[in-house]
Amino acid sequence: SLVQVFIGYFGVMGILLRYVTPLTIVPTVSLVGLSLFENAAEAASKHWAISGSTILMLTVFSQCLTEVKVPGINYKRGQGFRIIWFNLFKLFPVLLTIIIMWGVCGIITLKDVLPRGHPARTDVKIKILEDSDWFRIPYPGQWGMPTVSASGVLGMLAGVLACTVESISYYPTVAKMCGAPPPPVHAINRGIGTEGLGTMLAGLWGSGNGTNTFGENVGAIGVTKVGSRRVIQYACVLMLLQGVINKFGAVFIIIPEPVVGGIFCVMFGMITAFGLSALQYVELNSSRNLYIIGFSMFFSLVLPKWMVAHPDAIQ
Repeated sequence: SLVQVFIGYFGVMGILLRYVTPLTIVPTVSLVGLSLFENAAEAASKHWAISGSTILMLTVFSQCLTEVKVPGINYKRGQGFRIIWFNLFKLFPVLLTIIIMWGVCGIITLKDVLPRGHPARTDVKIKILEDSDWFRIPYPGQWGMPTVSASGVLGMLAGVLACTVESISYYPTVAKMCGAPPPPVHAINRGIGTEGLGTMLAGLWGSGNGTNTFGENVGAIGVTKVGSRRVIQYACVLMLLQGVINKFGAVFIIIPEPVVGGIFCVMFGMITAFGLSALQYVELNSSRNLYIIGFSMFFSLVLPKWMVAHPDAIQ
């Protein structure tokens, strides 16, 4: 995390950005989506009817009903309550899909259509909700003092550098999704430095994971077309509440896996698509560019498979 803070806040990232071109962005971003297909497939395959319905519903909401407006009640100081028409399906396609399919799974559970213990039932993880405390205040060092070792530092350093490259590829991708100009160098430096601070805080709190630009959120922006910072601020408040009110956080854990798998199939697909969309800025008549794209994408899929099959090859 200190390395990430240094290269971010001291402007080192601005120097490295000279070498970050669409040839870098295409394989980096698209492979993030492609590499997660196993996670999406594993969750979706728990019940293909539920996951398929989730994919279909999310597709209809986000692609077909975006211009359909529904009435709602709005309050404005000095004007009182009034009825407004807004694009519900354009703003909340993911949330609506999860709520509806979660409700369908709840009905299936009540009617005992599926056997007990099936991942599509809403009561599979209900014990997590029952056993979790109502309130818990996390604090630095709650799991003991952090330990430092050479192997741990080198391992985390490799992860931090990989996440840094991934993040600087995501920044222009998100800007493109939102119809904004590419972020300036100082903004990217600030973003990388802040990610380093987040990783440092995560280590102090003992969360077990660092802070990085989250690929699923990039996919969510692509589906919902919502890139407002105010939305992110509200989401931060919700996550803080989840961390303090354990019951509130546990509610999201019990979402049926097939529903999550269906959402993942769309989200990860959007990440891959936006990564590939950067090819429009690449000269594809150049054999050199084709070589770089082809080899970087293919070998990035080959090497992890070999590492999984031979975990003891590198000591």
